[in-house]
Amino acid sequence: MRIFLEGTAGPEGWPSPGCRCASCGRTSALPRRPLSVVVDDVVRLSPDPSSTPSRTSPRPGPDGHSMEHTPDGLAVTGPDGGRLLHTGIRRVGREEPRDEQAPAPYDVVLLDPLDRPERLGDLRRRGRVTPRTRVVAVGLDHRVPSEAELARRLVFWGVEAVPDGTALETRDLPSPARSAPRRTLLLGGARSGKSEEAELRLAAEAEVTYVATGPSGGDDPSWLARVRAHRDRRPARWGTVETTDLAGLLRASSGTLLIDGLGTWIAAVFDECGAWPGQESETAQGRNTLDDQDSPHENGGPREGAAPRRGDYPHEDEGHRENDAFRTTDMEPSPLDRVALRCDELVEAWRRTSARVVAVSDEVGFGVIPATASGRLFRDALGRLNQRLARESEEVALIVAGRVLPLPI
Repeated sequence: MRIFLEGTAGPEGWPSPGCRCASCGRTSALPRRPLSVVVDDVVRLSPDPSSTPSRTSPRPGPDGHSMEHTPDGLAVTGPDGGRLLHTGIRRVGREEPRDEQAPAPYDVVLLDPLDRPERLGDLRRRGRVTPRTRVVAVGLDHRVPSEAELARRLVFWGVEAVPDGTALETRDLPSPARSAPRRTLLLGGARSGKSEEAELRLAAEAEVTYVATGPSGGDDPSWLARVRAHRDRRPARWGTVETTDLAGLLRASSGTLLIDGLGTWIAAVFDECGAWPGQESETAQGRNTLDDQDSPHENGGPREGAAPRRGDYPHEDEGHRENDAFRTTDMEPSPLDRVALRCDELVEAWRRTSARVVAVSDEVGFGVIPATASGRLFRDALGRLNQRLARESEEVALIVAGRVLPLPI
């Protein structure tokens, strides 16, 4: 079956005539015309419901083509058995529930990746899209900032963009997909867009487990609103695990994990270990006050690759160093020793995991020096953890104002 794409853009084309947005202004490639699809030179597929079947049962089309409305879009089967799914043509009115038992997969899928790319993940989960399916982006327009940003996203999703005038054959196999990095670390400040970037990268995956490391929030309305916003933004089919045992999860998992995030994780570990200055430790045999000592910063940090030891959490405030929140006997680890051991376990599990992992972490080194000992301990511990995980990651990026800055090794 031959599928000819006369146009591949949204209803107004891209760039949109008369539009003064940055996306339309950046577009330097040949303009994309509004989407128009012709099958085997005899069947024109239109988003207009009046020109496509209104029944869910297959209906014979011209020259032996069969067309059927499904909850996923319009399915077309050619005389040669080739199968096409056009997700942009959907039946008006109540949709039938999706059949979880997958029939034969589609050979070609035309999909608008800028409108809920998680639909592609659902098609993969149900077997409608396989590695032999050619997924082509259509309906493209200024919802994406630029052609370059579109190309970047399509790589993550396993989708290709083709120019207007492209002819597809259902017997053609897709180009080999780029293997995804196994471990990705995304860094950014507050409201930088780092969580949205992590979710975007995995939106088209068949199965994802979202790992929440933060507290439940109790009755705090603002925190509960943030948790709800994150949950509503994620695909409903994603699983969720709430845990601070990241090392155990990484050792046991072989699927796809999104960890959000390492800043809340290390704060929770400080809580669990009783390592905040002034916090009582259930296992400590004695408690001392915060011990400030003069020590050069370069000599106060942990040895490269070694587990941090008591006193290995310096801050960069005029050469001073924050020591342990409290010390215990020489035979018993201090609270900060226990935090360091948890970080060691996480780094080792990250290095050895067989899962695909995208982790979000806070970049806390750009601001002013924290005024409190707790703030300095948190900043230093998270900064060191970020460095160690970055060394063991195939891809690291910094997110600033929603822009992605790759950090090559």
